[in-house]
Amino acid sequence: MADISVNPRQARLEGQLCSLAFAFLSSQPHVSYAAVEKGELVVRTTRAHLVPFLTLLRDDPRYRFEQLMDLCGVDFPARPERFEVVYNLLSVTYNRRIRVVVCTDEYSSVPSVHHLWPCATWWERECYDLFGVLFSGQPDLRRILTDNGFEGHPLRKDFPLTGYEEVRYDVERRQVVKEPVSLTQDFRDFDFVSPWEGMLTLPGDEKAHEVRQGMKRSGQ
Repeated sequence: MADISVNPRQARLEGQLCSLAFAFLSSQPHVSYAAVEKGELVVRTTRAHLVPFLTLLRDDPRYRFEQLMDLCGVDFPARPERFEVVYNLLSVTYNRRIRVVVCTDEYSSVPSVHHLWPCATWWERECYDLFGVLFSGQPDLRRILTDNGFEGHPLRKDFPLTGYEEVRYDVERRQVVKEPVSLTQDFRDFDFVSPWEGMLTLPGDEKAHEVRQGMKRSGQ
């Protein structure tokens, strides 16, 4: 029977994370959930306590989550508060991670954390652009991946798969036009042939071409 040994370092790290989860649940009334999931600590809090809690995680010497690695959104249309805003933090000091989650709806804003981590501006703009999540206190809340005149938010689950309209430059009219999106398949040719089959011999590859031709002749 194989001896399956537990990685001591991983076991020690998970023990530390479990201790943090217990500490948050017992000392932070606004924390509704804290547990270790797949080796990472996941904590759920409220919008009203988000900034003080993240400030605690960043500045308290017990935690030292100095870096905001990512901020993203998740859409659950069936829920009253359909959006989850997820903050992924890294402690360089202790080499551990935490995921902080808050919920919101289409109209209630989430406090911006750009004053804690300036890089949050980019991700808050992305979350606003793709999900429509509002961030109060964000001085530069603009679209970042779509056009300023774009309608809707592409990563919402109820966003049409083909979008609403496309913007293109019309050569004949010499202007930018907006038209309903159409995905015409009539003129697309799917031959399912590997692109390598039809590749021509490139300069300097003549010898390899001769070898290939010789292999083909010998195989006939």
